Amino acid sequence: MSSPALPDLTAYDAVLFDLDGVLTPTAEVHMHAWRTMFEELFSHWGIEPPYTERDYFDHLDGKKRYDGVAALLHSRDVEVPWGEPSDPTSADTVCGIGNRKNDVFARVLRAEGIAPYPGSVRLLDALAAVDMPVSVVSSSKNAEEVLAAAGIRDRFPVVMDGVIAERDHLASKPAPDVFVTAARMMQVAPERSVAVEDAISGVQSAAAGGFGLVVGVDRGAGEEALRAAGAHVVVADLAEFVTEAPA
Repeated sequence: MSSPALPDLTAYDAVLFDLDGVLTPTAEVHMHAWRTMFEELFSHWGIEPPYTERDYFDHLDGKKRYDGVAALLHSRDVEVPWGEPSDPTSADTVCGIGNRKNDVFARVLRAEGIAPYPGSVRLLDALAAVDMPVSVVSSSKNAEEVLAAAGIRDRFPVVMDGVIAERDHLASKPAPDVFVTAARMMQVAPERSVAVEDAISGVQSAAAGGFGLVVGVDRGAGEEALRAAGAHVVVADLAEFVTEAPA
């Protein structure tokens, strides 16, 4: 099924996909929401240096929302109370700040919708044709809404998301917990499975979980950084795994 230069995914027992930036371009919506929220917060609090796109990849990408907030604030030597997930968006707590970002994200998603990457759909179609088990492993609490909006929810019997991670007290990526738990939910062994990620923290999570093949999708993190994090192979688009039919 794959290009001669790439490993055959069907040689494994299952494929576990991250969502944002792998199946759907929601990473762009997340990046926009984080930037909007943190630029306003940094300006209001007089925090330096200013928020940059690199902050997203270094501190936010792939992590649970509140863990990302705490990590980015810590990078600026700013500490605030953790608070509770029920905190209002006006609360100056990690949870309150995270909830502000989620409001922006939800507003953009509802207004603009989302479509899956065509190359990712091609790979999903190819895997479905050979009955390869697949799942979604996402740190986002919006995963169900995003999958439904993209029209691909019914493709995944197992969705391991931020809601389950919080309920079961699973550590955020780059810890291996969410990927290992998803493999357990699928009743497959990590060493016999493929993990597909675009985030450095996600690649680290899958590598730490002992996955047999860790695929990095370079949507901006950089091939070198993804390989250094533990990716066995890096592609620009998942369609690269789908062999073209002869003319």
